[in-house]
Amino acid sequence: MAGFVGEAVLSVFIEKLADMVTSPELWNFASEELVHSELNKWKTILMKIYAVLHDAEEKQMTNPRVKMWLDELGDLAYDVEDILDGFATESLRRNLMAETHPSGTERSTSKLWSLIPSCCTSFTPNAIKFNAEMLSKIKMITTSLQEISAQKSDLHLTENISGERSTKTREILPTTSLVDESRVYGRETDKEAIANLLLRDDPSTDEICVIPVVGMAGIGKTTLTQLAFNDDEVKDHFDLRVWVYVSDDFDVLKITKTILQSVSLATQNVDDLNLLQMELREKLSGQKFLLILDDVWNESYDSWDLLCMPMRSGAPGSKLIVTTRNEGVVSITGTRPAYCLQELSYEDCLFVFTQQALRRSNFDAHSHLKEVGEEIVRRCKGLPLAAKALGGMLRNQVSHDAWENILTSKIWDLPQDKSRVLPALKLSYNHLPSHLRKCFAYCSIFPKGYEFDKDELVQLWMAEGFFEQTKEAEDLGSKYFYDLLSRRNILQLGGYVGE
Repeated sequence: MAGFVGEAVLSVFIEKLADMVTSPELWNFASEELVHSELNKWKTILMKIYAVLHDAEEKQMTNPRVKMWLDELGDLAYDVEDILDGFATESLRRNLMAETHPSGTERSTSKLWSLIPSCCTSFTPNAIKFNAEMLSKIKMITTSLQEISAQKSDLHLTENISGERSTKTREILPTTSLVDESRVYGRETDKEAIANLLLRDDPSTDEICVIPVVGMAGIGKTTLTQLAFNDDEVKDHFDLRVWVYVSDDFDVLKITKTILQSVSLATQNVDDLNLLQMELREKLSGQKFLLILDDVWNESYDSWDLLCMPMRSGAPGSKLIVTTRNEGVVSITGTRPAYCLQELSYEDCLFVFTQQALRRSNFDAHSHLKEVGEEIVRRCKGLPLAAKALGGMLRNQVSHDAWENILTSKIWDLPQDKSRVLPALKLSYNHLPSHLRKCFAYCSIFPKGYEFDKDELVQLWMAEGFFEQTKEAEDLGSKYFYDLLSRRNILQLGGYVGE
């Protein structure tokens, strides 16, 4: 597995191992004090490693040493799992044997007894004693865990005490309202539709007209909104137009200040939200304004309502556009039906790609690249950002081998400084709730294009211990499945995962 999804699987794996080490059944089974001592060390080390995994997953993209550390950790984690699985299996067998022979004085000649391996020197109803060979292997793993944990300092990995993944993705550049319309393809109909929504003066209402533009990462929500924002009729229709890039940092004070600076020539040095909102309300009073909030993730209605307070002073016909890939944002912000942006047609996506790679509209001048180029575009799955990134990497390159290398690589393997695809998709992944991150990351073990059977997948999730195996577990698993299904933007990434 490659990319951040593969590393996310490791994060889930380490968390699972830490839970296994603290299992009461395991401690009851491993009665020897020496084994208890080693398990205590494993628990402490695994928790320390888990605390830095989120930072490591961020840094491994730009630091090969961190990537190597994660690979070594993954190998070691499998060794730890083998031991713990062995403990769990023997514990179960011990309980079965104890039920068959409560006195513990007879050894069964059944096949079950013959399956107990040489790691145990004696059997009692209460415990298994470990031989020297098994104890030596346990100590070796302890040493390996200590060594790999000690490398955290050299790699400058920082702990995340809360255990929650940071949702900051600083690699993504902020957007602006500027766009080169001559380089945009296949969005004429969408632009006209958004412009019509903006130009339509709805009946007077106390409610602010908010139009969500929703779609998966890289599909072109920002570009479409830029086109509408700069349309000549739209410019003439509004007294004021403001563009604010929000992303995952929904800071009401910061956004309010940015809006105010856009409508007032005076630079605002005030950091008091009350003063800023009072001044903004005055500036917007009686003005028909258009406000774009690009890339919104906030699902807090209270924060949204607070931000909108000054805007209610605007003139009837004022509009807000919120671009988002999060359906939860739509339910919080939208006062009109969301505009759902679809993928580009294959032909339009091909045009974007060839313009970037060859500065032409087709392969007529480079017929030897036509077949491999068309296959690259199919892998873009209608995402203009992917077509632009891949085409840009191949700009002015006419070597068939170079194009073949791009075809056989994965989009998330592109150098991060040359593509915005990975950060855009990673932000979508980071915003999944923790329980869905585990479930989604698990799916990366399947081949690309694999058709999931819901019930089979839920059973696999249950077997991994992602939720308790109670009578209601399958219903919960089905809910998780449909929750993931509703987040189409991140499932699009699933189409690229694994080979």
